[in-house]
Order: sequence, then structure tokens, then C-alpha cells
Amino acid sequence: MPLARPVRHAVLFLAAGSLLLTGCGGSGSAAPPGGGPASGGSAGYPVTLDNCGREVRVDSPPERAVSLNQGTTEILLSLGLADRMVGTATWTDPLPKGLEKADAKVPRLADDAPSFEKVLDTEPDLVVSSFASTLGKGGVASREEFEKLGVPTYLSPSDCVGKDNSGDGDGVRTEPLTMETVYGEVRDLARVFGVEERGEKLVAELRSRVRKATAGLDAEDVTVMYWFANAQSPYLAGCCGAPGVITRELGAKNVFDDTEEEWPQVNWETVADRDPDVLVIGDLVRKQQTAETAAKKIEFLESDPVTRNMTAVREKRYVLLPGQAMNPTVRTVEGVEKLAAALREYGLTG
Repeated sequence: MPLARPVRHAVLFLAAGSLLLTGCGGSGSAAPPGGGPASGGSAGYPVTLDNCGREVRVDSPPERAVSLNQGTTEILLSLGLADRMVGTATWTDPLPKGLEKADAKVPRLADDAPSFEKVLDTEPDLVVSSFASTLGKGGVASREEFEKLGVPTYLSPSDCVGKDNSGDGDGVRTEPLTMETVYGEVRDLARVFGVEERGEKLVAELRSRVRKATAGLDAEDVTVMYWFANAQSPYLAGCCGAPGVITRELGAKNVFDDTEEEWPQVNWETVADRDPDVLVIGDLVRKQQTAETAAKKIEFLESDPVTRNMTAVREKRYVLLPGQAMNPTVRTVEGVEKLAAALREYGLTG
């Protein structure tokens, strides 16, 4: 990452030290704030969180937050925090209904990853990210680089708790993801911004939606495959990420649950051999891989000699999901709802 040109206002603003970050060990859960509010600070602050092996200390409610991924952006918008955001980035999908108006108030720094300089020019007092690949080496910048300028960072626990990102690809799950980790992220961010009641309300709504979607559903004998992107060497869901959450909530079986890789690339011959009952297809608006949209994916499936005779393709058992529903976010609940509804429609549930 090349060094950014001097950003005088950002450095002066950040040097005031309204927010501090120091490194230490920790889990992905919130830790009680120590002591009372800092001198001249807000009631209830400082707030300290143990986040992905770092201690994040916030001395006052953030007013100039930047979200580097759509997942964290949607959490902040869902918590009613658009007026405290100065930038968003890295988009895969349109926003869900109800968040568009709030999002229109927040500058979009880039459709993909913004430059470090672009982020600093917003004079952020907090940077949040869904993925270590965005907030790390090869991404926008490392947490250490932001720390040197006094900018605290928050990484979604779903990308570090029970997950190894040290190798190539999208990481390996050492233990299955659960929605509790996502709910924990909602609570963390609500606490950082001093809107804990909003966080609890959002978690309660998400839990209620999952219960309603899965009530009375028996999908024990249904097999599913999740295709995120790329036609030549498709990225398919392994056992234990967000698609694993969806599958387990419904009691179904992912045909690639024998791999702990987050998104392994699998050849189509192997896919055809496993012949899933239902194909869950990512419908993306970004332009990074081949076959990003659902329409392009279906066109490929129905024309390729290897895939066109698969049961799900012949029966047109497709479930279209936005990319965010296939990532560990609040939209994962949307994935549960849409797949549950489709299984009922296809007559595959008991």
C-alpha cells in the first residue's frame, strides 16, 4: 500500500486522541468499560471491546465512522446511525428496502475497496470492516496503519472467531459460524455508538424472523449447493460459514459440507456428481468475477453440457440470494427466509 499524501486536517483531528486503540489478546466479545468517563468525555464512556485479538477503546460516541464493507454498513444503517457515518465502500448488492433513504445520506467512497488516502480524507474517528482481507495487508490498510494515526478499528467477529485467515483464499472455519456471532457484532457496534437499546431491538427482530421462517419446516432430506461467483472455477460454500448457518437453521444438507474452506473453488464435474436438490445462486451487482448476476449463472447452468442435466437445473430449482445474504451479516436471516420459502414452494419439506 503506497503512503498517502499528507492529510493535514485528518491528522490534526485524529491527533486530538478522542479515540484510541491498543493491541492485546482477546475474544470477539465485549468487555466491560473500565472506570468512569474520561475527562470531558460522554457519560458511559470510555467503552472497551475485545475485538479479534485487539483491545478497542472508544472515549466518546463516534461521529465520523467509515464502513469498508457492505455488511458493516447495513448494521450501522439498521441501527439508525447514518448521521454518524462519513463513508461506505465495497458493495455487492442493492440495499434492502427500508435502508435506501438512510444510505443516500452517506458518501460512497468506492464501489470496491477505497484507497487508504480516500478514507483518511474523510477524517474518520472509527473504521469498521466485515473482512480481514479489507482491513489488513493487501486491503485498504492494516489496523496498525490506522492505529498509528489514532483511528480505532473494528473487525466483524464473524471473520475471526473460529476462523483462520492465514492461508490463501477466503479462509478456513475451525468451528461453525452461528448467528450468535452476528448478533454479538450488532451489540458491539450498538454499544460503541451508545445505542444499546436499538441493538437489542434489532437482535430481537432478527431472531423473530428466523423463528417464523423455520416454524414447522422439515428439510432433513434436502440437499443444497451455494454458488457465489465465477463460472469457470466456481466459488461454492463450504460447511461452516453463513450458508452453513442457513442450512443448519433449515435442517437441510450442504453437498459440500465436507470442506471447512469458506468458499472453495470446485470443478463442475464434482458438482454434477453430488447433484444437489436445490441451487442457491448469488445475484450480485459487482463486476469482479464471471457470472456475477443470477441471470448469467442460470444461463451457464442451462447451457453447459456438464451442468444442464443436474436435477436442480432440469427442475429449475433455483433460489436467488443477494451476496450479503450469503455472507455473515444481518442479511443472512434473509437467506434463511428465502430458502425456507423456496423449499416449501418446491414441495421439498415435510
